[in-house]
Amino acid sequence: MSSRTARRIVPGESSPYEPPEDAAESARLPDGGPGAAGGIPAPRLARAMLIAVLLSFLLITILNITRETMRPYMLVIGLVSLGLIFALQLRHSAAGAARASGRAKLLTLGLQAALTYVPLFFFRSEWGAMAGFLAGSVLLLLPTWIGWSLYGCIGLTMLCLPMAEGEPLYDSAYYAESTLLCGLVVYGFTWLTELVVRVQATRGELARTAVANERLRFARDLHDLLGYSLSAITLKSELIHRLVLSHPERARDEIGTVLTISRQSLADVRMVASGYRKMSLSQEATSAGSVLSAAEVVVEVAIQLGPLAPQVDTVLATVLREGITNVLRHSEVRYCTIKAWEQDDRAMLSVVNDGVDPGRRDPSPHRGTGLGNLAVRLGDVGGSLIASVRDDGCFEVLAEAPLRPVGPVAVQESEPIA
Repeated sequence: MSSRTARRIVPGESSPYEPPEDAAESARLPDGGPGAAGGIPAPRLARAMLIAVLLSFLLITILNITRETMRPYMLVIGLVSLGLIFALQLRHSAAGAARASGRAKLLTLGLQAALTYVPLFFFRSEWGAMAGFLAGSVLLLLPTWIGWSLYGCIGLTMLCLPMAEGEPLYDSAYYAESTLLCGLVVYGFTWLTELVVRVQATRGELARTAVANERLRFARDLHDLLGYSLSAITLKSELIHRLVLSHPERARDEIGTVLTISRQSLADVRMVASGYRKMSLSQEATSAGSVLSAAEVVVEVAIQLGPLAPQVDTVLATVLREGITNVLRHSEVRYCTIKAWEQDDRAMLSVVNDGVDPGRRDPSPHRGTGLGNLAVRLGDVGGSLIASVRDDGCFEVLAEAPLRPVGPVAVQESEPIA
């Protein structure tokens, strides 16, 4: 068994010819989305509903204490206390309030508890709704078991305090039940607002990710489909330049080949925005043999595969294109072998060429990330890609893919390069 060093190409990696590129910058889209109602963004609407619920409970308490005959200063104290409780509740229901420091939470909860229970001795049952705010706050800010325990204790105090003052059991149970219900409403609406904000943020992130992925797909398609074509056009043009005076007939034939490749490149550009195009491994192998022969590279082609699924045929043909593109970039290559065979219900493709310096790195800013792109394509159908420099100094790209792909990949019909 050979002791060559091999490495599996993973998405984002490059070949020994190509150093890794920086990751593509994510696309930026404005947060937000379709209006939830009347053009109002969903997070803003959810926040408005929460404030409306809090104001409703606050208004009920104001109506309760103002209908009782009391001294004006007591009414002022009550209204100021309600304003402070409302401000504290807004703080407790704000996004990220649960991530505040323990000291800050204890301070605000302690102040809210004082503003809740002290006025009870003056306003009695008319103040009861404010205990519901406190019950909701402990659920929002404290750890689960502590919050629910205190929630129950607050409901129990609203049962015992009225009974201690001589209120009937029915009325005391009503105060306790309304307190617990108010706490649940505050807790539920706060979490509803938080969830809406998170969903909206997630939607924005998904949109940015989708755009970034589409950009990467577009870049991969351009690289994989056009890299080979442009390299072939360059090579053929150089050959024509050498032959035009000495062998005009052959130069004319090569010009026809260049025109064919150019037309195919134009078709590739038009189709790259709409998804993958259907390619044939056997036809790509024939084209590769013709191009490499024109570059005076000895080529051995052995395709021993039957009909393949369109997804597998396309991705293996794309691997072959990238392998030949790498070969064309290195003038010292003298021979290349292209082999494909079936092994254990998997399609195998090997592209081997000589003339490789393992320590070489392409300094060009346009070097690309071809083999990393191919790893993405193969991964989509359940395959893998391994690049290695063998003991004899040859570079090998070995791709494998299942004969029955595991993931759907949309392909479109297109004529191969002649």
